[in-house]
Amino acid sequence: MRPMHISPDHPSLLRIVDDLATHGWSQHDLFLPQALSLALAAECLQRAAEGELAPASVGRGAAQEVVERIRGDHIQWIEPGQAEVCDRYLEVMESLRQALNRGLFLGLEDFECHFAMYPPGAFYRQHLDRFRDDDRRMVSAIIYLNEGWRPDDGGQLRMSLASGVVHDVQPCAGCLVVFLSGEVPHEVLPAQRDRLSLTGWFRRRGNEPF
Repeated sequence: MRPMHISPDHPSLLRIVDDLATHGWSQHDLFLPQALSLALAAECLQRAAEGELAPASVGRGAAQEVVERIRGDHIQWIEPGQAEVCDRYLEVMESLRQALNRGLFLGLEDFECHFAMYPPGAFYRQHLDRFRDDDRRMVSAIIYLNEGWRPDDGGQLRMSLASGVVHDVQPCAGCLVVFLSGEVPHEVLPAQRDRLSLTGWFRRRGNEPF
């Protein structure tokens, strides 16, 4: 699989920058090529089959705990060099990081992400992505990996927008949603089948002491 370099000046990335500046969120229904989306889904399913995805926790540090009444997904964090298909996706996100810094001057230094699988019936209660005691997460980015997803499969991302509008995103393969981490409350509705995504955050330098 060839490297996937996208210029930070690509029209799709510039649209995301404009959307964030204007609305605080952006949605692209066909952001990734189908071949890459399918390959990422296969990678996620393989890791799940091998038992590498673990129940996600809530909270930070010593306060972390698994609370299924709040969230029920299983995750594994992605590191560069683990898999070629993941590295291709990280290359795309690096181009987006550069575009966000050029257009919005956010000072984003890195990107962290994990595979997430929601088994049937699992959900995630409404929350913000930025922790109360850690302001590093600035922009959230979620790519969905579910081929042939139908509205009655459920699993929508429900965002509560500043305008008072509730917006639902169908988690269809190749769809990218980007939003300001500290400003958009959101939740994941229960699904009728396994729901796959790569969920990540662009981070700035924090205010923690050195």
